[in-house]
Amino acid sequence: MSSQVVKRLSANDVGDTGGHQAGILVPLDPEILAFFPKLNTAEKNPRCLITVREGASNERWDFAFIYYNNKKFGGTRNEYRLTRMTKFLRAVNAKEGDELRFWHDEQRNYRVELRRTEKLRVAEDVPEFGSAVLVLSGGWKVIKY
Repeated sequence: MSSQVVKRLSANDVGDTGGHQAGILVPLDPEILAFFPKLNTAEKNPRCLITVREGASNERWDFAFIYYNNKKFGGTRNEYRLTRMTKFLRAVNAKEGDELRFWHDEQRNYRVELRRTEKLRVAEDVPEFGSAVLVLSGGWKVIKY
Protein backbone atom coordinates (compact mmCIF):
# COMPACT_ATOMS: atom_id res chain seq x y z
CA MET A 1 0.00 0.00 0.00
CA SER A 2 1.31 3.47 -0.90
CA SER A 3 0.61 6.65 0.99
CA GLN A 4 0.95 10.39 0.91
CA VAL A 5 1.09 12.79 3.80
CA VAL A 6 -0.59 16.11 3.34
CA LYS A 7 -0.19 19.30 5.36
CA ARG A 8 -2.68 22.13 5.03
CA LEU A 9 -0.53 25.19 5.64
CA SER A 10 -1.33 27.59 8.45
CA ALA A 11 -0.54 31.31 8.54
CA ASN A 12 2.31 30.47 10.91
CA ASP A 13 3.73 27.85 8.49
CA VAL A 14 4.02 30.41 5.68
CA GLY A 15 5.35 33.22 7.90
CA ASP A 16 2.25 35.43 7.84
CA THR A 17 2.04 35.79 11.65
CA GLY A 18 5.42 37.47 12.05
CA GLY A 19 6.42 34.89 14.65
CA HIS A 20 9.57 32.83 14.55
CA GLN A 21 9.25 29.08 14.40
CA ALA A 22 11.69 26.36 13.52
CA GLY A 23 9.85 24.83 10.58
CA ILE A 24 6.57 23.02 10.25
CA LEU A 25 5.45 20.97 13.24
CA VAL A 26 5.04 17.25 12.45
CA PRO A 27 2.57 15.49 14.78
CA LEU A 28 3.75 12.77 17.14
CA ASP A 29 1.55 10.34 15.23
CA PRO A 30 3.02 6.95 14.25
CA GLU A 31 1.42 7.01 10.77
CA ILE A 32 2.94 10.39 9.93
CA LEU A 33 6.32 9.62 11.51
CA ALA A 34 6.56 6.31 9.62
CA PHE A 35 6.49 8.27 6.37
CA PHE A 36 9.69 10.15 7.24
CA PRO A 37 13.18 8.68 7.83
CA LYS A 38 13.67 6.97 11.18
CA LEU A 39 15.74 9.03 13.60
CA ASN A 40 17.82 7.79 16.54
CA THR A 41 15.67 8.97 19.46
CA ALA A 42 18.41 8.09 21.99
CA GLU A 43 20.50 10.91 20.50
CA LYS A 44 19.81 14.54 21.48
CA ASN A 45 17.95 16.39 18.72
CA PRO A 46 18.63 13.88 15.91
CA ARG A 47 18.14 15.12 12.36
CA CYS A 48 18.60 14.16 8.76
CA LEU A 49 18.40 15.87 5.40
CA ILE A 50 15.58 14.87 3.10
CA THR A 51 16.20 15.63 -0.55
CA VAL A 52 12.86 16.22 -2.26
CA ARG A 53 11.91 16.97 -5.84
CA GLU A 54 9.12 19.43 -6.49
CA GLY A 55 6.31 17.79 -8.45
CA ALA A 56 5.84 20.23 -11.32
CA SER A 57 9.37 21.50 -11.90
CA ASN A 58 11.38 18.52 -10.57
CA GLU A 59 13.56 21.11 -8.80
CA ARG A 60 15.66 19.72 -5.95
CA TRP A 61 15.18 20.96 -2.40
CA ASP A 62 16.89 19.85 0.82
CA PHE A 63 14.65 19.89 3.88
CA ALA A 64 15.70 18.85 7.38
CA PHE A 65 13.65 16.44 9.49
CA ILE A 66 14.45 16.99 13.17
CA TYR A 67 13.30 15.48 16.43
CA TYR A 68 13.71 18.16 19.10
CA ASN A 69 13.77 15.80 22.07
CA ASN A 70 15.69 17.83 24.63
CA LYS A 71 12.92 17.05 27.14
CA LYS A 72 14.69 13.70 27.55
CA PHE A 73 17.88 15.64 28.33
CA GLY A 74 16.55 18.16 30.87
CA GLY A 75 14.92 20.59 28.41
CA THR A 76 11.31 21.25 27.49
CA ARG A 77 10.85 20.28 23.82
CA ASN A 78 9.43 17.02 22.49
CA GLU A 79 8.48 17.62 18.86
CA TYR A 80 9.31 16.73 15.27
CA ARG A 81 9.73 19.45 12.67
CA LEU A 82 10.43 19.90 8.98
CA THR A 83 12.85 22.79 8.60
CA ARG A 84 14.88 24.49 5.86
CA MET A 85 11.64 24.98 3.90
CA THR A 86 11.42 28.78 3.82
CA LYS A 87 13.06 29.21 0.39
CA PHE A 88 10.83 26.52 -1.09
CA LEU A 89 7.64 27.99 0.39
CA ARG A 90 8.58 31.43 -0.97
CA ALA A 91 9.55 30.04 -4.39
CA VAL A 92 6.16 28.37 -4.82
CA ASN A 93 4.37 31.37 -3.27
CA ALA A 94 2.71 29.20 -0.62
CA LYS A 95 -0.28 30.74 1.14
CA GLU A 96 -2.31 29.87 4.20
CA GLY A 97 -4.75 27.09 3.30
CA ASP A 98 -2.62 25.65 0.49
CA GLU A 99 -1.68 22.00 0.83
CA LEU A 100 1.76 20.42 0.72
CA ARG A 101 1.57 16.83 -0.53
CA PHE A 102 4.53 14.57 0.20
CA TRP A 103 5.08 11.10 -1.23
CA HIS A 104 8.00 8.78 -1.94
CA ASP A 105 8.78 5.66 -3.90
CA GLU A 106 10.11 2.35 -2.56
CA GLN A 107 13.67 3.75 -2.51
CA ARG A 108 12.49 6.72 -0.43
CA ASN A 109 12.95 9.26 -3.22
CA TYR A 110 10.79 12.04 -1.82
CA ARG A 111 8.51 14.33 -3.80
CA VAL A 112 6.52 17.40 -2.78
CA GLU A 113 3.75 19.30 -4.51
CA LEU A 114 1.94 22.47 -3.51
CA ARG A 115 -1.78 22.46 -4.21
CA ARG A 116 -3.45 25.85 -4.17
CA THR A 117 -6.51 26.49 -2.03
CA GLU A 118 -8.50 27.78 -4.99
CA LYS A 119 -7.81 24.53 -6.89
CA LEU A 120 -9.06 22.33 -4.08
CA ARG A 121 -12.61 21.13 -4.50
CA VAL A 122 -14.68 18.87 -2.28
CA ALA A 123 -14.56 16.10 -4.90
CA GLU A 124 -10.74 16.08 -4.75
CA ASP A 125 -10.82 15.48 -1.01
CA VAL A 126 -13.12 12.48 -1.29
CA PRO A 127 -11.11 9.26 -1.42
CA GLU A 128 -11.40 7.13 -4.51
CA PHE A 129 -12.37 3.48 -4.29
CA GLY A 130 -9.63 1.55 -2.50
CA SER A 131 -8.19 4.53 -0.68
CA ALA A 132 -8.65 5.91 2.80
CA VAL A 133 -7.99 9.29 4.38
CA LEU A 134 -6.99 9.69 8.00
CA VAL A 135 -7.24 13.33 9.07
CA LEU A 136 -4.94 14.33 11.92
CA SER A 137 -4.58 17.45 14.02
CA GLY A 138 -2.51 20.42 12.88
CA GLY A 139 -3.67 20.26 9.27
CA TRP A 140 -2.01 16.88 8.53
CA LYS A 141 -3.63 13.87 6.93
CA VAL A 142 -2.51 10.51 5.59
CA ILE A 143 -3.89 9.23 2.30
CA LYS A 144 -3.43 5.51 1.69
CA TYR A 145 -4.08 3.91 -1.69
